[in-house]
Amino acid sequence: MAPPADPFEITDDPVAADPVPARRALASTAHLDGLNEEQRQAVTHTGGPLLVLAGAGTGKTRVLTTRIAHLLITGQTRPSQVLAVTFTNKAAREMLDRVASLIGGAADGMWLGTFHSVGVRVLRRHAELIGLKSNFTILDTDDQTRLIKQLLQAEGIDDKKWPARILSGIIQRWKDRALTPEKVSADDAGDFAGGRAADIYRQYQARLADVNAVDFGDLVMHCVTLWQQHPDVLATYHNRFRHILVDEYQDTNVAQYLWLRLLAQGTPNVCCVGDDDQSIYGWRGAEVGNILRFEKDFPGATIVRLERNYRSTPHILAAASHLIAHNEGRLGKTLWTDSKEGERISLRGVWDGDEEARTIGEEIEALQRDKHKLAQIAILVRAGFQTREFEERFITMGLPYRVIGGPRFYERQEIRDALAYCRVTVQHDDDLAFERIYNTPRRGLGESALRTLRMIQRAQKISLFEATRRALETDELKARPRKSLGDLIRGFERWRAMLDGMSHVEVVETILDESGYTDMLRMDRSPEAEGRLENLKELTNALQEFDSLPAFLEHVALLTDNAERSNGDMVSVMTLHAAKGLEFDSVFLPGWEEGLFPNQRALDDKGLAGLEEERRLAYVGLTRARKRAYVSFAANRRVFNQWQAAIPSRFLRELPTDQLAESSDAGLYATYSAGHHGGLREQASGFDYESLGVASGRRTRWRNETADDRRAVEGDKIDLSIGQRVFHQKFGYGRIVAVDGNKLDIEFEKAGSKKVLDSFIEAA
Repeated sequence: MAPPADPFEITDDPVAADPVPARRALASTAHLDGLNEEQRQAVTHTGGPLLVLAGAGTGKTRVLTTRIAHLLITGQTRPSQVLAVTFTNKAAREMLDRVASLIGGAADGMWLGTFHSVGVRVLRRHAELIGLKSNFTILDTDDQTRLIKQLLQAEGIDDKKWPARILSGIIQRWKDRALTPEKVSADDAGDFAGGRAADIYRQYQARLADVNAVDFGDLVMHCVTLWQQHPDVLATYHNRFRHILVDEYQDTNVAQYLWLRLLAQGTPNVCCVGDDDQSIYGWRGAEVGNILRFEKDFPGATIVRLERNYRSTPHILAAASHLIAHNEGRLGKTLWTDSKEGERISLRGVWDGDEEARTIGEEIEALQRDKHKLAQIAILVRAGFQTREFEERFITMGLPYRVIGGPRFYERQEIRDALAYCRVTVQHDDDLAFERIYNTPRRGLGESALRTLRMIQRAQKISLFEATRRALETDELKARPRKSLGDLIRGFERWRAMLDGMSHVEVVETILDESGYTDMLRMDRSPEAEGRLENLKELTNALQEFDSLPAFLEHVALLTDNAERSNGDMVSVMTLHAAKGLEFDSVFLPGWEEGLFPNQRALDDKGLAGLEEERRLAYVGLTRARKRAYVSFAANRRVFNQWQAAIPSRFLRELPTDQLAESSDAGLYATYSAGHHGGLREQASGFDYESLGVASGRRTRWRNETADDRRAVEGDKIDLSIGQRVFHQKFGYGRIVAVDGNKLDIEFEKAGSKKVLDSFIEAA
């Protein structure tokens, strides 16, 4: 029996096979049924470059796949003359299935895949021209890091100070820009490894060639190099492809842009589909400028705007369009729909993150009572650390949820590591926790030292911690691991002693600092490092809610147990970046505050470009909603054990008031519209929240400072006698049952008995 045909085989004759002659002869137009005018224009366009600006929910995928089918059905090209590229294997499979459905069978011979999968096909055929064999290996991230570590060690570079994983990320970013080692400038190289990063990159590429391997970034960069250095090879692909189609063009990086420009020299029939308003991946190399200069790159190009939205209500679309119109770097389009008006956008101001999580939880419960499926509800946050308060609230409420695009808060690596330190501090005999972090951060402790400790543990039937302590009294360990383990054991003993005289929050902060864990993340230059540090800060915020470290650890254990039991219909919690391409009936958008959203780091690093990408992220968030969108912001956020006053995001001022629900905090606009964009952070402490008129729990009142500050201004003297009914921002209404100086015992109506400071309460 003959082996099945290789779908990736490259024949010498690009037009030798035509699997759809009979279907083409019929020239059916059924595939055009149901397309609107603009979609039909994009699908049937003939001759010359085409840019399809496809707004959110306008049927982008349908247009792209139908265009491919139209080219085949009408005989304008053969499958083997079509190249279509997208960004994920899943998208490529879906496109292939849709095309097959439209043409009534498989389009054998068509090249459809990701940039990287197509790159593999090219490189395997011409591997010898770039110094490889056709059976080259593609290294994964771990292999890349291990190889770079070997090179650093061979050069005598301290891989603790200059981690291999960080250099691997730097090299991949160079490859995203198609920078081979000789093209990396001194400015590009920076001071990593004492300015020797470019040299290590050169050695890394040479080593890859020696072992007949490439990494992920090479799959596109090597194609660019191949085609630039071998015009005859490029010419074979010019002769092969009559039509080139690119999906999600706004997300292409420099290397992918050069790849396309080289390939497109052979045909005028280049069709790129994308949305400049949804370019949100600049942090991983995407260049929105690629789509913005399409007309310059491809003179005479036709631009078709898909503006009819099939997803959201008119109010949501109007608000999103008004918001994104504030960006200067865009080609311009306005989404519209002929669907029913639906609900206006809800805008809510709250006192802090806890109240934000509580009110959103209550709103979701109300939707659930109205038979709203939880699977059609999403909470989209700007930063990963924001999920913690929602996760804890939902578990307390018994509301099922899932975190999309990443682990739950307490399952994240840095949180598990920090909790392991806490567990060993509280209970020295916790072997699993001790083993997790005994060499994290790295202390030069390998498997040999661990085997020695385990032998002592088993022989004497003691814990690993105690085995370590006893090993330090012998010569079983070499000098370096003995010193490292001695420092670690003394650290745990010191931290445990601190729990008797210091706040447990301060103790945990001390543990993270003295263990070197915080410094490890600060030295990490990967894009994820800042988010991991933010998660540690959020962990200390969570500690504030508990009287002791053991109580907190018990709470986390119960949370994890409850979370693992959740299944079925669940609320989705994710970052805005992870939400692109998804849609839900109801979307909650919390944390719209300056510094958080727009993110201050994005503004500091990229200025106006960073602000515009943040605004595109807000646009993406709003357009995920089909029927309802809820935006919220808080007056205060606790950051690393410190309360910080916050002010509403500038994006709120850019939402049109006529698209907001009547119950929204409309008073915001009169005050905020007079604000200045520059220096908003400095205005925070003096911002006039009172004039905003926004709801906080049951009361319509904002607080700038403590109740004591307010009394000094207002002359509002509070009776602190037993029996007095009072109000607390977090715990609500209650009555004083005992007074001890400035400390009050209050029996709250919902929160139960609590001890609080008098500065945080007011007369009810």
